[in-house]
Amino acid sequence: MRGIGLFPPIALICLAAHGQTPKPAFEVASIKPATPLGPLGMRANRKGGPGTGDPGTYTCENCPVMWVLSEAYDLQPFEYVGPDWLQNVRFDFTAKVPAGTSKDFFREMLQNLLVDRFQLVCHREKKAMQVYQLSVARNGPKFKESSPKDEPAEDKPPGKMQRDGEGFPILPKGTTMAVVPGHARIRSDNQTMAWFVKMLAGQLGSPVTDATGLSAKYDFVLSWSFEEGGQPAAGSPVAPVDTYHPALINAMQSQLGLKLEQKKGQADVLAIDHIDKTPREN
Repeated sequence: MRGIGLFPPIALICLAAHGQTPKPAFEVASIKPATPLGPLGMRANRKGGPGTGDPGTYTCENCPVMWVLSEAYDLQPFEYVGPDWLQNVRFDFTAKVPAGTSKDFFREMLQNLLVDRFQLVCHREKKAMQVYQLSVARNGPKFKESSPKDEPAEDKPPGKMQRDGEGFPILPKGTTMAVVPGHARIRSDNQTMAWFVKMLAGQLGSPVTDATGLSAKYDFVLSWSFEEGGQPAAGSPVAPVDTYHPALINAMQSQLGLKLEQKKGQADVLAIDHIDKTPREN
């Protein structure tokens, strides 16, 4: 009961933070009904913004509202509680980003956009759920620390993802994850365990805590195969649990010397108190 009593003022704080003036805002922002992409109309195209090759323009074509919400609050799909339609009601988002905008400031702009156009009200709370703990297996890690490199990142190849002789997607530098029917691969180039934990959480659909004690940056490739019936649904990077998750967990131990253990725990989530299904006019 004590936690429930705290929720209303937290929700008010969420709105009050966006009500301050001046608040971070895009130079121009447009939200329009989605133009379906792909043969089934389910493909989405998100690009641009700080840290990309086009920092001055952010677009999310045929995007579920959850995609923009997750980027605004840096959320994994399991880190929010809200209406189901956030996953399937789609819009075309376009915004002009002021020069020099940081990633954190950009997220504030997206948050304000959701408040202004969708009348978003939200608060933070704890939610009980299954969690995973990542640790080093008995014989130790099977990968090494990164060495200094001056190599530029390769451009991502356009068009269809290429596969190697075993059917796994070929990941050039700059591409960290790919899933094709029956095969998946994660590539770490000079990344930390914190980065890897976040990647795993996205694939497992549950929080992952780091108990490895590994504090450097590392290079490795992790590959796993699964029954094609377990491939991800359209618009989602995560496949059903039937074969995908066990295959990922087994591959981690055999290829990387890391193990995942499932436990009961709690996670911080963003609870949606209110969000309009139709945005205000541009």
